[in-house]
Amino acid sequence: MKIRKTNIVYIIIGILTFALILYLEYNKKEEINWFPSYVAQHKIPYGTKVFNDILEQKFTKTTPITVPPFQFLESKGTEEESTYLFINNSVSFQKVELEALLDWTAKGNTLFIASSNFEKELLDTLHLETKSLFGDEGLAHEFQHRLVNPQLNSKIKYQFKKSYSTMYFSQLDTLNTVVIGEVSNGSGSNSVFETYPNSVQQQFGAGKIILTAFPIAFTNYFILKDNNRNYTAGMLSYIDEEKPIYIDAYYKSGKKFYTSPMYIFLNTKELKWAYYMIIIGALVYVLFEGKRKQRAVPIVKPLQNQTLAFTRTIAEMYYEKGDRKAIAQHKISYFLEYIRSHFYLNTSEINEDFFENLAARTHHDPHEIKDLFLIFSSIKHKEFITDVGLIQLNTAIENFKAKAHGK
Repeated sequence: MKIRKTNIVYIIIGILTFALILYLEYNKKEEINWFPSYVAQHKIPYGTKVFNDILEQKFTKTTPITVPPFQFLESKGTEEESTYLFINNSVSFQKVELEALLDWTAKGNTLFIASSNFEKELLDTLHLETKSLFGDEGLAHEFQHRLVNPQLNSKIKYQFKKSYSTMYFSQLDTLNTVVIGEVSNGSGSNSVFETYPNSVQQQFGAGKIILTAFPIAFTNYFILKDNNRNYTAGMLSYIDEEKPIYIDAYYKSGKKFYTSPMYIFLNTKELKWAYYMIIIGALVYVLFEGKRKQRAVPIVKPLQNQTLAFTRTIAEMYYEKGDRKAIAQHKISYFLEYIRSHFYLNTSEINEDFFENLAARTHHDPHEIKDLFLIFSSIKHKEFITDVGLIQLNTAIENFKAKAHGK
C-alpha cells in the first residue's frame, strides 16, 4: 500500500512539472525569423514587403513576374524599354537564360540585380570579380554603406550590424564600370576605414546593368531601421520611373505561399500547442492503453466420446428387429478385435497354441479360453439366438475382460 501511494505522488509531480513546462513554453516570447526570404509578401525582417509597397506607391508601372526570365522574355516580345529587377540572396541563371537577358538588356533595357552571389558567366562578361569583407574578429561587427553620387548625400553612411561579412567587387573594368555604392568595415576604434565598391553600373549595348552586392538594402529590417530608407531610395534613383518595372518573384530563397496545411497550425501559437497536446495525448495512450492485450480465450468444449451412444443406437436397431444373432456376431467380432489390439495375437487361426498364448497374457487357464470360444462356435451354428443366450455371451466376454485386467 505504501509503494502504491509513493507511485501516485511521483505521477502527480510529473503531471505538475509537465504542466509547468507547457505554461512556460506557451508564454515564451515568439522568436524573430531571420531567414533571408526576400519574398514580397513576407513581413519578416529579411522579407521585402515594405520595399514592394514603396515600388507600388512610387512607380505606377510595376509587374511581379512569377515565371523564369527566359519564359517571360520569350512571351514578352518587343515592347517599350523597361527594367527587370532581381533581389535575392543568390541569383543564378542558366546559360541560355543569361544570354536572353543580356540580349534583352542590349536593346535599351535595364537589368538590376541585387544579390550576394552572382552568376560567374555574368561576372566574366562584365569583367568583374567579388570577394567577402569580414568584420574585425572579437569586435562588434559594423559595416558602413554609402552612395557615391554627391547628389545622393554621399557623405552620409548607413550602418548595418546584423552580418559578420558582406560582399564587394574586388576587380572592376574601370573603363566601363561606374561605382555607385561603397562599403567599409566600421568595426574597431579607427575613424577612417578603407572603402570597397559593392554597387556598380555598366553600360551594355543600348541598355545598362546595375549590380549591388548588398541585397539586404531592400529588406524590411534595413529600410525601417533609422534613416536607411534614404539609401534604398538612392539605389532606386538609378531606375527610370517612367518605364515599366518587372519585379522577379521566381528566384527567391523563401516561398511565396505555403502549400502544407501544417504551416497554419505551426505558425499560430494556439493551434500549434493544441496540435502538440494531441500528439502528446496519443503518445500517452500508446504507452498506457495502447499496449497489446490478451484477447479473451473462448471456452472450447471437449469433444464427447460418442462411441457408446453410437453402439447403443445400433444395438437398439438390431434388437427392435429381433435379430439377436447379428448382435451376437458383432460382439464376437469386437471381442476378436479387442484381443488383436490389446494382446497382439493373430485371431485368424484358433488352435491350442492360440489358447495357451492368450491364457498366458490374460491370467486365464487354457480351458477357460477354450470354453469361451466354444460359446462363440455354438452361436455361429445356431439359426436363432434367444435373449438368454445373448446375455450368456455378454456375461462370458465381460468376465474374461475383468479377469484379464486383474479386476
